[in-house]
Amino acid sequence: MSKRSFITNTFMCKCPRCQQGDLYIKPFSFAKPVDMPENCPECGQSFLPEPGFYYGAMFLSYIVSGFFFLGVVGLCIIGFGMTVNAAMGVLVIVALLVYFPLLRCSRSLWINLMVRYDADAVKNKQSET
Repeated sequence: MSKRSFITNTFMCKCPRCQQGDLYIKPFSFAKPVDMPENCPECGQSFLPEPGFYYGAMFLSYIVSGFFFLGVVGLCIIGFGMTVNAAMGVLVIVALLVYFPLLRCSRSLWINLMVRYDADAVKNKQSET
């Protein structure tokens, strides 16, 4: 398999090392929205390398959501001529819709920043067994 771009792999929520295994347990559950297996099923990469690993993802999520929500409110007020109260109502609805996808993408972005792609990762795991 050829290497996917960093951004594509982040949004697909795939393992950063092999780019094949899923970061999250499927199907999606509102009870456990960020449930992840301990290791990648394809290459064995640990998805929880150390306690508190995803603490940095919280900051990424805050930055990304802040700019995204600022854009939504700006578009509502400037683009559609809404009042501030109406724009805040739209913002609440948008925030409810994108909360879990944004949370998952920020964790995916964080692990993709920390773990590099390894073309031989799946082969190495198969040779170990």
